[in-house]
Amino acid sequence: MSEHFDVAVLGMGPGGEVAASRLLNAGKKVAVIERELIGGECAYWACIPSKTLLRPAEARTEVQRAAGVSGAELDWSEASEYRDYMIRNLDDSAQVDGYARHGAVVIKGEARITGPGRIQVQDRELTAEHIIIATGSEAVIPDLEGLDQITAWTNRETYTTKTLPKSAVIIGGSAVGTETSTFLSRFGVKVTLVHRGDRVLEREEPRVGELTYKYLTESGIDIRLGVTAHKAHRTGEHSVIELNDGTDVTADVVIFATGRTPRTRNLGFENAGIALGDHGQVQVDEYCRAAENVWAIGDVTGIMPFTHVAKYQGRIAADAILGGTREAFYDGIPRVVFADPEIAAAGITQTQANQQGLPTAATEIDLANAITRPWTYEQDPRGHLGLLVDTKRKVLIGAWAIAPQAGEWIHQASLAIRAQIPIDTLLDQVAQYPTYNEAYQAALEKLDI
Repeated sequence: MSEHFDVAVLGMGPGGEVAASRLLNAGKKVAVIERELIGGECAYWACIPSKTLLRPAEARTEVQRAAGVSGAELDWSEASEYRDYMIRNLDDSAQVDGYARHGAVVIKGEARITGPGRIQVQDRELTAEHIIIATGSEAVIPDLEGLDQITAWTNRETYTTKTLPKSAVIIGGSAVGTETSTFLSRFGVKVTLVHRGDRVLEREEPRVGELTYKYLTESGIDIRLGVTAHKAHRTGEHSVIELNDGTDVTADVVIFATGRTPRTRNLGFENAGIALGDHGQVQVDEYCRAAENVWAIGDVTGIMPFTHVAKYQGRIAADAILGGTREAFYDGIPRVVFADPEIAAAGITQTQANQQGLPTAATEIDLANAITRPWTYEQDPRGHLGLLVDTKRKVLIGAWAIAPQAGEWIHQASLAIRAQIPIDTLLDQVAQYPTYNEAYQAALEKLDI
């Protein structure tokens, strides 16, 4: 006998949780299916533990750079204990009980779609009027000769470790590699960052990569650009990565920050008429619809691999199931790397604007030369802001910032881009003095448009 539901949610990461909660609140009969822990990758092995462990080092830097205060010391034992509290000691029993109390049927196991509206989870067969696919993504580890000989970690081992290594090689210079380098180096780990590109964070403006490189190297990180891992082997207790330029790097662990891939294989999606893209991602329309009565949200769509986007798509899909017609659009969504200082961006880059044929004007300011807040915040202040404007429409289309708390105040740019607020209106904004938000007016006044 099969069990029937209004909605079955496959995967209970942040996107799945948002969608399920919205549907439960609307009175729908919902089955939530999770093969691991309710909360997903973000809650246990990525966003939450990484930001929790980045914060102590950030606080110490703030103390070291502020006038008239000293004495901050890092304590790995206390930091990791709090990390364990924040990731619930890898125990989701409270979440299971919470969803059950709110009326959901919670099923732990690997789900497979067997036909339109039909799902198999181990020996249970379910039918559902609607299916939401929120199966997320998984870490990509390159097929490297000798991989089985070394101590290889992904984000999971890195952010749940009880004992820090003395040294680490990090493969990949994207956001994950940058944050992981920052975390480990600030806790005293000798870090070598290996990246195949010519600059770190190469999807952002070149200036962002340049400044990020500067701050990472100043913190003692050895960055090797333009090289790739060729082979691996073990020498005694150490793991060795041989690079394609003939050099090698030795460390206690090798951490692969080499991207993620949508988790779609062997889940029976083809049985529901779901189309996959070139990289295995579920293809969706503007309502996050993947097929008739099938929806997909989060990393599995390959659109923007951010927790906040998964949650946004969860709202879109749930609202569509409930009869709404709100379309998802992705202009201006913020991207933040929680390094030290923080790196934040929103909108498109100059290269992307050129590809679209947009007429543009760009500017960059050194915050210490433009506004007061950096000086009240820290000695020898750090920080830059860059803006990109469409000169025809006279609206902001891109922004980036590298500065303390940039992840907080990038949202003014995000809102301006998404709402297409005219530059004249932005110039008329009155920012609190002294704050980092004042930088927007200072930067916009430099533009000749």
